[in-house]
Amino acid sequence: MNTLDKQGIPGTFVVTTEFEQAADVQGKALGFKPAIVWVDHPIQNRSAEELRTLAVNAVTEILKKITA
Repeated sequence: MNTLDKQGIPGTFVVTTEFEQAADVQGKALGFKPAIVWVDHPIQNRSAEELRTLAVNAVTEILKKITA
């Protein structure tokens, strides 16, 4: 994401709340604070409908971050 950002290509990570601390630590280590949209944890055991709901709930924020 850092490489894309430096090229002026907007992007955002979609990450579960379980990884907030890890994302913060990695961002500090890289000297980069990426745009992140946080979603509820976990992802892997959700049904297709639950994943669709997560996506629908996150899409406005995702679009906002990549068009800011």
